Amino acid sequence: MSHSVGQVAGFAGVTVRTLHHYDDIGLLAPSERSHAGHRRYTDADLDRLQQILFYRELGFPLDEVAALLDDQATGRADPRAHLRRQHDLLTARIERLRKMAAAVEHAMEAHTMGIGLTPEERFEVFGDFDPDQYEDEVQERWGDTDAYRQSRQRTASYTKDDWKRVTEELDSLHLRMADLMSAGTPADSEEAMDTAEEHRLFITGAYYDCGHEIHACLGEMYVADPRFTRTYENIRPGLAVYLRDAIAANAARHSG
Repeated sequence: MSHSVGQVAGFAGVTVRTLHHYDDIGLLAPSERSHAGHRRYTDADLDRLQQILFYRELGFPLDEVAALLDDQATGRADPRAHLRRQHDLLTARIERLRKMAAAVEHAMEAHTMGIGLTPEERFEVFGDFDPDQYEDEVQERWGDTDAYRQSRQRTASYTKDDWKRVTEELDSLHLRMADLMSAGTPADSEEAMDTAEEHRLFITGAYYDCGHEIHACLGEMYVADPRFTRTYENIRPGLAVYLRDAIAANAARHSG
């Protein structure tokens, strides 16, 4: 049984022009012709076309495809070796696509957070910290809160310079608090409480409206969650507890 060029184009999802081109360059010459001279493709021709499309999908140029298939057709290539090669090529392609999909998912997550930075810019701003790392947990714990929605809205338009400014301001606050601690200044002193208040106002300006009660809860989290504790301990040992105590004292001062 043979098929017309139009039928084959429909089967394979290619254009008639493509099939004509394959015939012109000797890559896929139809085995039969009709009485009127029209191309007719046999099942064997369809098998060859399937192989051509397989290698084209993998990015092989047409001359290499022709060489591969001609080796197979003349018996110079072991059919089993040919199948193994196809399997290896497909496996490698799947792995590349998997990595591409993972990269796209990561980009989607970054876009969701509103951090529209290149990898180089992200490293420049955040260093080793990946702001996407805890996004699932953040959404689970606070996704329904006004604070989360405010933070998403405010940071959505942040540029690299905005993130650098925010990061530098927060680092400066942490270092000032660490210096107070190192100097032996009590956590409930005016200086420490004033710095804690600046910390609260910074959060309000950069991310979301942070009242004193919310701020006090954050202070407790800095000590209770080892990931936060580690961050502050890396700045200065003991800073997590000192910052929490200063925040708590400041909240008590304002509630009174």
